[in-house]
Amino acid sequence: MLQNTSTKTINFIIAVISVAVPSLVIAMLKFAPPAITHNIDLSFFPKFHAVVNTGTTLCLLTGLFFIKNKNSSSHRIAMLTALLLSVVFLLSYVVYHTLKAEDSKFGGEGIIRFIYFFILISHIILSAIVLPFVLKTFSFAFKNDFIQHKKWAKFTFPLWLYVAITGVLVYVFMAPYY
Repeated sequence: MLQNTSTKTINFIIAVISVAVPSLVIAMLKFAPPAITHNIDLSFFPKFHAVVNTGTTLCLLTGLFFIKNKNSSSHRIAMLTALLLSVVFLLSYVVYHTLKAEDSKFGGEGIIRFIYFFILISHIILSAIVLPFVLKTFSFAFKNDFIQHKKWAKFTFPLWLYVAITGVLVYVFMAPYY
């Protein structure tokens, strides 16, 4: 699919997606239409997001296991599944926050409050930062440039894993307040 596409074109597409996705999420959060939660139970969304992030985490770790054991076909499936789960999370997150009337507030106090906000803020920032790296890393794999893919994956993988794990942790911290 991407094997015959120019690097310039791929980089342009990655740049557009990397700017558009966070911009749309920010716009959705700031300028969302009035919530339409009449008779709609949205309480399953946070747990669903935690499950999807857990799935992403497991796929990333499974993909790492497979590539370390030279099983590239299983690695490919695990990593594509991690990407698909990340897309599902993003779409679900946008739907949830578009439908939701107001955000839940974290009620923890003391050191736990500091820890929560450190995790939340780093999660939000890194989730935007990691997107172009994930896309670029995948583009090298699709172009069969495994030398560059491996080089980029060494940087991308821990960031993506951190974002997936902290997504679950945000849910764990917030669960009592939903």
